[in-house]
Amino acid sequence: MSGVSFGLASTLGTMTFDNPALYAQVFGAVGVGAGSGYYIAANVEGTSLPQAVAAFHSLVGFAAVFTAVGDYMGHAANHPETMDGVFLGAVALATAIGGVTATGSIVAFGKLNGNMDSGALALPGRDMINLGMAGGLFTCMGTLATNPSYGTAMTALGGTTALSGALGWHMTASIGGADMPVVITVLNSYSGWALCAEGFMLNKPMLTTVGALIGSSGAILTWIMCEAMNRDITSVLLGGFGTRATSGGDAMVFEGEPTEINAEATVELIKEANSIVVVPGYGLCVAKGQYAIADMAEKCNKAGKSFRFGIHPVAGRMPGQLNVLLAEAGVPYDVVLEMDEINDDFPDTDLVLVVGANDTVNSAAIEDPNSIIAGMPVMHVWESKQVIVMKRSMAAGYAGVDNPVFIKPNTSMLLGDAKNTLEKLNGQLD
Repeated sequence: MSGVSFGLASTLGTMTFDNPALYAQVFGAVGVGAGSGYYIAANVEGTSLPQAVAAFHSLVGFAAVFTAVGDYMGHAANHPETMDGVFLGAVALATAIGGVTATGSIVAFGKLNGNMDSGALALPGRDMINLGMAGGLFTCMGTLATNPSYGTAMTALGGTTALSGALGWHMTASIGGADMPVVITVLNSYSGWALCAEGFMLNKPMLTTVGALIGSSGAILTWIMCEAMNRDITSVLLGGFGTRATSGGDAMVFEGEPTEINAEATVELIKEANSIVVVPGYGLCVAKGQYAIADMAEKCNKAGKSFRFGIHPVAGRMPGQLNVLLAEAGVPYDVVLEMDEINDDFPDTDLVLVVGANDTVNSAAIEDPNSIIAGMPVMHVWESKQVIVMKRSMAAGYAGVDNPVFIKPNTSMLLGDAKNTLEKLNGQLD
C-alpha cells in the first residue's frame, strides 16, 4: 500500500497540469479506482481472497500493456528523438511481462473461482507450443528494440502483446490446481517486474523502486512456496501437479472402505484425548467454521488438554490464508504451528481432527512414487493414534488425487458441513 501510494504521489508530482481538464481526468480516474477497490475489498470474503488477488494482478498486467503501447505511440508522434534503446527495451519488457501477467492472472482467477476446470490443460505438444510462442515473442521484442519504422514497430508491438497474452494463458492453463498457490506468487512477482519496466519507460524512479520491491518479494515468496512443496519452479511453470507423475508408472489403487463416525462418538474421543491437533484446510474457510473451532480450542484448553493447530504452507489456496482465518477467530498464535514444527509430534498425538483438508494430508505423496503429488511434503496425520476427517463428502481434493488416509484403520470420516459439525460437537462438549 505504501509503495503504490508513493508511486501515485511521485507520478502526480511530476505531471504538468496546464489544462484544467487534465485535473478532472486524473483525479476522476483516481477516485473511480479507489472507490472500486474499496467496494471490492469490502465485499470479498476470506474464502475468495486468492481469486481476488489473482484478479487484481490481471489489472496490473493490463495497465502495463496499455501504458506501454500508449507511451510508445506518444513518443513516436511527438518526441521520436528520445526513443533510445533503454526506452524501447522497457516498452518491449512492459508489454511482454504485462501480457503474460494479465492473461495468466485471468486463468488463475477462473481456476480458483470455479469458472474453469482446476485440472491442467494438456494440449498435444504443449512444451513445443510454449517454445514456439516464446520464440516469436522474443523476435517481436527484438524487432521493436531496434527502433524500426513506425509501421514495423507497431506490428512488432501488436505481436508482442498478442503472443505474451497467449503464452500467459496457455502456460497457466497447463498448470494443475494443486500448484495454483505457487502460480499466484509467481504472478505477483511478474506484476512487480512489469511495474519496474514501466518505471524505466516513463522515467519514474519511484515506479522502478516499487516494482523491484514487489517483484523481488514475490520471487522470494515463490521460492519459499516451492521449497515447502518440494517443487522446482521450472517444473511448475512448464506443467506441475496434475500433469504427470513423478515416475513413469501408473498411480497405485488403494482399496478399502472408509469408516464413518457420528458426532456423539467423536465427542467421546475428544473427551478421552489428552493431546489434540487440528489440521484445517480450505473447507474450513468455505464453511466459515473458524469461530466454532476456536470455541472448541478454548473448551479443551480449559479442560487441561493440549489443543494445537498444524498449518501446511499451502493450506487454503493462498499462503497464510488459514493463519489469518484462525487469528480472526481469536486463536492464540502460540498454538498455531507450521508443518515442520508439528509433523514430528503426530506419533505422540491422541487425536487429529482434519477439518476441510485433503491434499495437504494425503499419504499418497509418500506411499506412491507414481502419484502426481509424489514428493510433496504433507502433514503426517495418519501417524497419530486416531484421525477424524471432517469433510462434506468423500470427493477428492483440489489436486484430483484420492486420499488413502481416508481408508486407514485409525481414520474415521465425519461427513457434513464443517461449521454445523463443529457447532454440534461444541454443544455436546459443554
